[in-house]
Amino acid sequence: MTTVNEVNGKYIVYTKGGVDELLSKCVSYETKDCIKQDLEEYKKEIYKCNEEMARQALRVLACGYKELDHIPTDEEMNNIEKDLIFLGMCGMIDPPRPEVKLAVEKCKHAGIKTVMITGDHKITAIAIAKELGILENEEEAITGQDLDNISDEELIRDIRKYCVYARVSPEHKVRIVKAWKTNGEVVAMTGDGVNDAPALKTADIGCAMGKVGTDVAKEAAEVILTDDNFASIVTAVEEGRRIYDNILKVIQFLLSSNIGEIVVLFLAIMLAPLLANWFNIADVGAISPLLAIHILWINLVTDSLPALALAVDPAQDNIMNRKPRDNSKGIFRGGMLFRVIYQGAMIGILTLVAFIIGLASTEGMLDSERIEIAQTMAFIVLAGSELVHVFNVRNNKESVFKTGILGNKQLILAIVVSAALVLTILFVPALREIFSIAMLPKENIIETILLIISPLVIVELLKLFKVNTLKSEE
Repeated sequence: MTTVNEVNGKYIVYTKGGVDELLSKCVSYETKDCIKQDLEEYKKEIYKCNEEMARQALRVLACGYKELDHIPTDEEMNNIEKDLIFLGMCGMIDPPRPEVKLAVEKCKHAGIKTVMITGDHKITAIAIAKELGILENEEEAITGQDLDNISDEELIRDIRKYCVYARVSPEHKVRIVKAWKTNGEVVAMTGDGVNDAPALKTADIGCAMGKVGTDVAKEAAEVILTDDNFASIVTAVEEGRRIYDNILKVIQFLLSSNIGEIVVLFLAIMLAPLLANWFNIADVGAISPLLAIHILWINLVTDSLPALALAVDPAQDNIMNRKPRDNSKGIFRGGMLFRVIYQGAMIGILTLVAFIIGLASTEGMLDSERIEIAQTMAFIVLAGSELVHVFNVRNNKESVFKTGILGNKQLILAIVVSAALVLTILFVPALREIFSIAMLPKENIIETILLIISPLVIVELLKLFKVNTLKSEE
């Protein structure tokens, strides 16, 4: 950067920049006493001081000047940075925020590689990168000049070797981003200046600084950090993983619950003649564990409230110790499909068992009364078992007694409200008539409760023996 200033009737050109760049434009240097011409010999001392300052993680700027006897013309301004007198260097410390080192460590555990791309001197960049835990071996650092000497093919092949890129230009930043993307990585790029805009646009996720960022950088980015804090990106990754996990929980809960309804109706249709024969029911067509209104209620009320509460479930403790998921695989990868099927079958079979127990325990009553009590038992077991099952999907590996039942207050409230609504239907005569259900006999209450809590017991046993998850998920 160069400015021309009028000082005591003279016009002085002041220039600042990187040490190497500025020295290439200087022809002499100034000491306390005079201006000397043996700059080539003095450069060794300059480079030595520069290296010492850089190793202290200081960002070094060199300064030079020259005097003019007139105001430079526009043509002279185009080539004014030459024949300068080297004045000295200044080192500036720009310490990373305390939380950045912890954020970088979190990235490592999460399988996210943090890369530093900077215009600073290589030694300065290495010192800062070591302090943050980004770099361990100095061979993992490369300069823009080195990048100019290797082809795109070589950069793509060796890109994983490097953690620090120093003295880079905007073109280098774009090459680096493209090389990582070619290796199949999802690339997030941060930047604040005009020179960062091309790389921000090229990256999968461009993150511009909201406070010090230029308008050009903000326009090129997808995300603007309002606090200019790298740790905020890591927090966003953690929040994104929590949201994705909760989406999977909701899908697993709703699909397994709906499969349970399908299973119980399918089995009841297939077994209707056999059940009619066993329990001496005259009308085979009347044997149905659930009515349409029962299914509608469960889908709209019993399932909906817990599913909404699952969406705000807190993040699991190990959420940032997992590797990034493979974008090429769908949500039913690993054990997801297995869990949906077996848990749905479990709920359906338990509901059918409740229906059969209801028929078996009411022998001697009218067929319509027996079916009504059996349907009531099936309805309550289906609704109750789904409310209990919601605890199973919160963590597919850890026991519910280890992760805790009270971790999501919204979920507890949703379960209490859903259960209260089911009990309201059971105890209000007008509602019982609408839903075609009956008050359960006392002898059926214990069986109903045992069937309701059975999903929790079954899944807990499968978690204990690691059957609930597959090796691919470990």
